[in-house]
Amino acid sequence: MARLPVPVRTRLAAERIGAHLTAWRKLQGLTAAQVADRAGVSRDTLRRLEHGETTVGLDVFLNVARVLGTLDRVVGTLDPYETDLGRARADQALPKRVRR
Repeated sequence: MARLPVPVRTRLAAERIGAHLTAWRKLQGLTAAQVADRAGVSRDTLRRLEHGETTVGLDVFLNVARVLGTLDRVVGTLDPYETDLGRARADQALPKRVRR
């Protein structure tokens, strides 16, 4: 099955995320080798993530974020209950209880 081309906005977001991870790594005085080792990935895989390649797995991204101390921020950013829309819709969209 052929892969669909990566949308431009997705590619640009991946590049920005990679640049942010690189900045976090450098701000903490960590080498790429140290981060790769602690995240359990190869130096080449970390390089690909830091350069915004979209084929790097989610597990790699999350492990690197964990090593850099940003994992909780990544998870929190996606929490719908931390948004006005999510809180407003939670009462309407989610069941009040689950029957067994």
